[in-house]
Amino acid sequence: MALFSFLDREHAIAKPGFSRWLVPPAAWAVNLSIGQVYAFSVFKIPLTRLIGVSHSAPGDWTQPSIAWIFSLAIAILGLSAAVLGRWIEREGPRKAMFVAAVCFGLGFCIASVGVGIHQLWLVYLGYGVVGGIGLGLGYITPVATLIQWFPDRPGLATGIAMVGFGGGAMIGSPLAVKLMEHFHTANSAGVEKTFLVMGSLYLIFMLSGAFLVRLPQPGWKPEGWSPQARTADRVRVHNVSAADAPHTPQFWLLWLVICLNSIAGFGILEQASPMIQDLFGIGAVAAGGFVGVLSLFNMAGRFFWSAISDYLGRKATFFIFCSLGIVLYWLVPYMGASHFNSIVAFVLISGVLISMYGGGFSTIPAYAKDMFGAKQVGTIYGRLQTATSTAGILGPILVNYSRQHQLALGVTKANAYQFVLHGLTILLILGFIANLLVRPVASRFWMKAQPDVQLTTAVVN
Repeated sequence: MALFSFLDREHAIAKPGFSRWLVPPAAWAVNLSIGQVYAFSVFKIPLTRLIGVSHSAPGDWTQPSIAWIFSLAIAILGLSAAVLGRWIEREGPRKAMFVAAVCFGLGFCIASVGVGIHQLWLVYLGYGVVGGIGLGLGYITPVATLIQWFPDRPGLATGIAMVGFGGGAMIGSPLAVKLMEHFHTANSAGVEKTFLVMGSLYLIFMLSGAFLVRLPQPGWKPEGWSPQARTADRVRVHNVSAADAPHTPQFWLLWLVICLNSIAGFGILEQASPMIQDLFGIGAVAAGGFVGVLSLFNMAGRFFWSAISDYLGRKATFFIFCSLGIVLYWLVPYMGASHFNSIVAFVLISGVLISMYGGGFSTIPAYAKDMFGAKQVGTIYGRLQTATSTAGILGPILVNYSRQHQLALGVTKANAYQFVLHGLTILLILGFIANLLVRPVASRFWMKAQPDVQLTTAVVN
């Protein structure tokens, strides 16, 4: 339609003299919005009290059933990224961001109706499915666009894109808590109107990013930059097509690394607010503050770890994630009131864990580029996001149902997390092994034409 022709790819190509530093704000407008998903845990307890309001009543939804809302959203994020990767490359970032904004905002509105008439399937459909499509489009589009603008620093580029997504809960958590307090009445937990307001605000904010984003002109490169510039490991990467990438062991090893690292992170993020309330007996407002602090670590980790991976190498960076994560996931439940009773240590350890979780997401696009080249990395990365889908389902399921099982056995709420979090260390051991097995892609998978051959910082042993 001519009315929407301004969304077409050709209309989003930058004119000569356009500064690439105008693109990160466009990415952040989208990612700070969709990053709200990391603040979902602040809704968990209120959603279990829609009937009872001040407490759970017969007919109210349970925490495990509500956990599926988050899981669906993350699962659809990965699936839509995998399925629509080619469409994004063909249609361009402006149209993709526009559709992402509409889907994400509309998802909140549908969920609001579901809360209002107490139909959980509508919340699944809205926040989980429709909003999840918005998540997927909004998640990979800024990454693919910024990698084109920053070929000289792919780790930095993905960090710039991901920092907004990681920081979304820093805005979304206190905003949701304040809105629920504002709309709370004797007969309402305030969730219905909160969803409606947040969906409208995010729609407007994300649209601003869609209108601002630009693509570089064909053949553009940063001034003074050469693809043969010195890098950490001087490993020549040959392009692999998106069709051939899933036939390589490297694709599935990276898939496992993403999935196992993400399961652990999702398990904490989805349960963050109830977890700190159970461990230390604090209130909902303070728990919302904890979610916001985790968002800061998530945001900082996405930038710090992805940028430093340009020097350490992607493989070494993931070795840090897995080895340090094994130690910290083992320690974190002992910080609760029934053991050391140190909320400061709990917050700091949780923060470091979430920084590495966020860093994993922001480093993987550059890791994929190191393995498969830059030519079709957007599509390949999109397909790798099916690992995120799997993790988004398995992480909350493992944490919620393991916790529920422990409570059924008579374990206290505080002690129930020890079994849960120690189980996550096993996943990180498997992730360590998968990362150890990563090797350069065999020559039989290389594309014949190599116009975009670059040196990268991959660590290959």
